[in-house]
Amino acid sequence: MLRSIKLSKMKAFPRPRSLSAAYNRPFSVGIPHRAPASRVHDSQVQVTWDDKSSSKYHHIWLRDHCRCAECYQPVTKQRLHNTFELPADIKPIDVQSKPEGLQVTWPASSSSHTSLYPWDWLEEHTYEPRRPRQAPEKTLWGSEIAQNPPTVNYEEVMAEDGAGLYKWLTNIDKYGFCFVSGVPANPEATEEACKRIGFIRETHYGGFYDFTADLSRGDTAYSNLALGAHTDNTYFTDPCGIQLFHLLSHTEGSGGETLLVDGFHVASLLKKAHPDAYKILSTVPITGHAAGEEGIFYTATRPPLEHNAWTGELQSVRWNNDDRSVITDVPEGDMLKWYEAIRTWNKLLTSPSSEYWVQLTPGTLIGTPSPLPHSLFGPFMDGTPGIDNHRVLHGRAAFTGKRRMSGAYIGKDEFRSQLAVLKERFAGTGGERSVWNAGL
Repeated sequence: MLRSIKLSKMKAFPRPRSLSAAYNRPFSVGIPHRAPASRVHDSQVQVTWDDKSSSKYHHIWLRDHCRCAECYQPVTKQRLHNTFELPADIKPIDVQSKPEGLQVTWPASSSSHTSLYPWDWLEEHTYEPRRPRQAPEKTLWGSEIAQNPPTVNYEEVMAEDGAGLYKWLTNIDKYGFCFVSGVPANPEATEEACKRIGFIRETHYGGFYDFTADLSRGDTAYSNLALGAHTDNTYFTDPCGIQLFHLLSHTEGSGGETLLVDGFHVASLLKKAHPDAYKILSTVPITGHAAGEEGIFYTATRPPLEHNAWTGELQSVRWNNDDRSVITDVPEGDMLKWYEAIRTWNKLLTSPSSEYWVQLTPGTLIGTPSPLPHSLFGPFMDGTPGIDNHRVLHGRAAFTGKRRMSGAYIGKDEFRSQLAVLKERFAGTGGERSVWNAGL
């Protein structure tokens, strides 16, 4: 069954308390029923909240984060004052708890003026003690996702109000993929859908692609061979974040079913049942390469399971055994353990309970409750879904006949930016972005 988890539960090994980056949501300068109490100490201001817990903020930190128009440009959302001209031992001359926030008056030696910090902003950014922030939930899935895969309609995605686009990107963020149904079976419509997320990322394959299995590129993706579950661009230091594929036609043949595997789901299974293997895949770097064409030789070295260096959260899966270079970063005494770890990982990846197979055809998408015409499988392969290439692995069965595919890569940063903007509009306060926005 589907499981919703906080990624903070998928740390490689113990680290400081998680402080997951919150979405870029705006803060309102709300007026509480009663202003929290504040008290000035030698180098900090202490705020006591309604639940009797307290937070401490250094004077220099408060002064540095003033959001008045003199210190912070309200349109560009950029700092104006020179942090390095602020006295390291700066102290306020007055601190008051106002209903709308903490009011601090600074001495003349620091360009005298008064700062006001909204209570909700202060509570969100408390650092002493650290408080875990609300991380977006990820729904982990296995083969059961075939019963009800996340899907939105092409007309929704292309609508000017952005509601359908927000639904699409939210599903990709939550599940790691989302189908778009009703996409016209032509490259022009596919490219338009891709660009709704952001600009198309150029690679050695070009930008927007429209190809057949003719090996026009030095990669088995341009053949009719079966491809095991993998992520793309393991040879890039920054693998493309979102992949979109649309099967435009498949004539005079059969096969080519698309495979999707939730890498975060499989990683959670590995961590629970085989913690030693999980640690090996989280710490031992592997080099991937792309060297099948003259004029290119890409390599990158990273562990298959990458974690946020600060929070310890699993943030990326990069795995393509076909593109793996010589393994040399394993001590002689641990080499057999490494092979056993990747064997265990592969066994979980290829388990029928982990695999979601779907036959994509231009006009019908098999594996959903009802046929979906001209589906757009995004960020991963075959068909018409949007796939998170940092989470979901994709593959395909061998096929006969001639298939025509189109699609593109989108950067993960462009995806996250678009999602944050839409989240502000549909899940925030709306209106103009405040200088107290959580992401600033």
